[in-house]
Amino acid sequence: MADVFSPEKRSEVMSRIRSRGNRSTDLKLAAILRANGIAGWKVHPANLFGRPDFYFPGRRTAIFVDGCFWHACKRCFRMPASNRSFWKTKISKNVRRDREVRRALMRENITVLRIWEHDLERSTHKLRRLIDALKVITTEEAAGASSRSSEVPKALCR
Repeated sequence: MADVFSPEKRSEVMSRIRSRGNRSTDLKLAAILRANGIAGWKVHPANLFGRPDFYFPGRRTAIFVDGCFWHACKRCFRMPASNRSFWKTKISKNVRRDREVRRALMRENITVLRIWEHDLERSTHKLRRLIDALKVITTEEAAGASSRSSEVPKALCR
């Protein structure tokens, strides 16, 4: 079926659509955190640059769940065949923004963790390490530890 709008009008209509986040991955990670007894997080705090998907304020730890397509996962990403120049620009801007957000949060002394969408699909080694690290963080937080005595696995900080 042919588009009812001209290319210019379609572009205008599409430019007005705003993202509301990837709720499915957020909900999956929230369910995983709850199932593992991990508490003390906030979702998309407006007061933090980059609005992390999950933030543990007591431990200054931000978690981003990156969609494999939108953030160019080396394992899953496939460039669309049509309109390649648009998609190349769009995806590279996303990746560049991810780096800028990570650097800005790290300057604020916030630990930044990233996990791929595909890691939520099944129990991966990376997901297990994330859960283990978060259990340590929330356990220390509950015990009143104020310093970051536990190290987060480097593979989760990218």
